[in-house]
Amino acid sequence: MNSPLPTSHQALTVPEVMSALRMSRFKVYDLIRSKRLPSFTEGRLRRVPADAVATYMKNRLEEAA
Repeated sequence: MNSPLPTSHQALTVPEVMSALRMSRFKVYDLIRSKRLPSFTEGRLRRVPADAVATYMKNRLEEAA
């Protein structure tokens, strides 16, 4: 299966997460705010670990099953 996540990045920007999950900016920040999607900031930069996105998708699939 071809992954929508950039394979060369370990930390994704919010627009990259939006693209990978096909969600709006508001929804991605809502997931971050509710602690369902881990992230970190460096100065003003918000980054989401790529494995956190994969874990989020895996958990959602398990919940749906």
